[in-house]
Amino acid sequence: MKKEDKSEVIESLVKQLANNSHFYLTDVASLTAVKTSALRRMCFNKNVKMLVVKNSLLKLAMERSTAKDYQPLLGSLKGSTAIMFSEVGSDPAKLIKEFRQKNDKPLLKAAFVEECVYIGDNQLDLLASIKSKNEIIGEIIGLLQSPAKNVISALKSGGGKLAGIVKTLSEKPE
Repeated sequence: MKKEDKSEVIESLVKQLANNSHFYLTDVASLTAVKTSALRRMCFNKNVKMLVVKNSLLKLAMERSTAKDYQPLLGSLKGSTAIMFSEVGSDPAKLIKEFRQKNDKPLLKAAFVEECVYIGDNQLDLLASIKSKNEIIGEIIGLLQSPAKNVISALKSGGGKLAGIVKTLSEKPE
């Protein structure tokens, strides 16, 4: 690869790192062409962008990036590396778990999710359980609506009882 081509790849990686707050570093070595194609298809269907990169170029891109600190991830850049970019932090972890039901790879080397670093394949279950921003907002809205729904439900179901109490109180004693 020519020096100019390397510079273009590095600049492209720097831009992608700056534009994505979630990415996973995985080991896809020893996957056959058919399995790699199936993994890429799954990534495409789940809006996860997967790139196989040279460790040296990714390391240079991480070092040149001024937006975030990627120092803890540099130790994970050994062997074959594929990087997975996603808008939702848990999507690549769920994808990896689903793909590994039938295969032994890809292995998680490291992940960068919401400015937190996760190192090692043992973090995969934790990463898969992380809720997205929209899921958390939905839960909060549900919790906030719950008391109001209970009051409305009680008023609707006990409408006759409340009306009877009001009628009894408004009658004049004889």
